[in-house]
Amino acid sequence: MGITFFYYPIETFAFSTKLTFILSFVLQTTEMNELETTSAQPEQLDSARQPRQLYILFFAEMWERFSFYGMKALLLAYMVTQLKFDEPKGYAILGSYAALVYTMPMFGGFMADRFLGYRRAILYGGILMSIGHLVLAIPEDWSFFYGMAFIICGNGFFKPNISSLVGTLYKKNDPRRDSGFSLFYMGINIGAALGGLLCGYVGERINWHYGFGLAGIFMVLGLVVFAIGKKSLGQKGLPPNEAALRKPLVPFINSEWLIYLGTLIIIPFIVLLFNRYEWMDYIMFGLGLVSLVYILYIAFRLEPDAKQKLFAALTLVIFSTLFWAFYEQNAGSLNLFAMRNVDMHFLGADLPALSVNNFLPPGWVIVLSFFFAWLWPWLNKRGQEPSTPLKFGLSFILMGIGFCVFYLACKSNEGTGLIPLWAFVAGYFFIISGELCLSPIGLSMITKLSPMKIVGLMMGIWFFASAIGEFLAGKIGSLMSVPEAVQNNAVQSLPYYADILIKIGLGSMVLGGILILVVPLLRKWMGNVR
Repeated sequence: MGITFFYYPIETFAFSTKLTFILSFVLQTTEMNELETTSAQPEQLDSARQPRQLYILFFAEMWERFSFYGMKALLLAYMVTQLKFDEPKGYAILGSYAALVYTMPMFGGFMADRFLGYRRAILYGGILMSIGHLVLAIPEDWSFFYGMAFIICGNGFFKPNISSLVGTLYKKNDPRRDSGFSLFYMGINIGAALGGLLCGYVGERINWHYGFGLAGIFMVLGLVVFAIGKKSLGQKGLPPNEAALRKPLVPFINSEWLIYLGTLIIIPFIVLLFNRYEWMDYIMFGLGLVSLVYILYIAFRLEPDAKQKLFAALTLVIFSTLFWAFYEQNAGSLNLFAMRNVDMHFLGADLPALSVNNFLPPGWVIVLSFFFAWLWPWLNKRGQEPSTPLKFGLSFILMGIGFCVFYLACKSNEGTGLIPLWAFVAGYFFIISGELCLSPIGLSMITKLSPMKIVGLMMGIWFFASAIGEFLAGKIGSLMSVPEAVQNNAVQSLPYYADILIKIGLGSMVLGGILILVVPLLRKWMGNVR
């Protein structure tokens, strides 16, 4: 296998590099034509209706999230059951992957702000992610780490910039902004729900690589939707300085091509990190420290009002890190918990655990997004809408209640080792209610509190907070590792989960209480932003 292990990655890398540059050239050509021939589209004047461009971004993001979450639903179970990794190693690699997925948006956001513009960054990221998903579908050992590496790099360009592009559709303090981001977030979760449901079923019940391949097909679909619909954006999201971007830095290579080439060179190093996942402890700590120092450096150079707003944003970003560390158990430990300790029988059918667990979070978001999209404007009209910091505090409390529901179900079913499906569904109801008080509001908060010139970078910082949270989620998940000797015994495996679930629940509610106590200070820093 030694020669094969090196041969196929090199061939795939060479092919995908050629494909990337060909497609990038086509995209650059069409972008230049648009720059010359299109004019800005008129703003939507109806204050009650969302900009029509939102729906293009809605569908592009929906299919991209189908692929991303469909693939993610399979990762830990695939490593443990097929690659035969022990659970602590599986959690470590999952945490490293998720951390890198949410770290790269800092790089992608910066490159979009300074050089590429949102639209070109989104298209390039979509190309890389499409390649990554299709590589994962190849049934070879080498394809697993290489496929994830392409997805990591592609997500760095795609994810922060499509969210930032949504922000450009609204003026400052536009009352439609929060509800627009809530609708956009619902699109994310429609894709995630379908991806988790279908890829989870195909991977668990039919063939793991077919599940990865299905995710790849829908990534290509999302890319096509955006490529076709981007004309409606007019001048929004184009490069800030097209001439500087095309100016050669070295013979035959300009800034744009250097960004593309540099990204491809990173991929083998990401594969190395998967094989040396213990290095991630130092990398995440270092990047976190550098990011904090850099944002503080920017903040202290701003006018007092802008500086305080950035301080408020940074405080909420730090709290969001802890939220994601608890919440992201759904992609790790709760996947294995569902497979081992949840009774999946419903109306005589034996439901696939991966499909159910990965459908529930986005499924609840779809249902509850309508409620929250209506609730915030309704409260706003009456002067009773909670401030952004208060919504963050409520998110922790609601999530804590959800984990406590899981724990109580475990204690009530120690004799069988299987909690009822209704309790699993109910716990997720509270967890997702908490998520909807934080995540879509967080995206909106970044665009409102950040200075215009660093919105893309701050969106990247927001996702980097998720990266640290995902990395910590892997550490927390490893505390629920079940010894191999009892993995197939539900009664004996249940206590390994219950002990940590209650600690997560209580810890989350305590953090929510602390955040509510500092709401007055944060509101003062936020000034006229609510």
